[in-house]
Amino acid sequence: MVKLRLKLCGRKQRAIYRIVAIDVQSQREGRDLQKVGFYDPIKNQTCLNVLAILYFLEKGAQPTRTIYDILKKAEFFKDKE
Repeated sequence: MVKLRLKLCGRKQRAIYRIVAIDVQSQREGRDLQKVGFYDPIKNQTCLNVLAILYFLEKGAQPTRTIYDILKKAEFFKDKE
């Protein structure tokens, strides 16, 4: 099963996260299937590859709660409601 989740980048006190599609059994820093965006909580910036996210969601990928909140904040699910 595939999940959309955060992968830690950056350094101490300056965390930046990549949003990746990754196998459920992989570690947080493990090999990802595809990078689909990034999230910077300090600057509150988000960059999303919408086509890649839609592709993985259609294939049955489950977003984590944090990713779901980020996508909801970016009005990603606005068309589906």
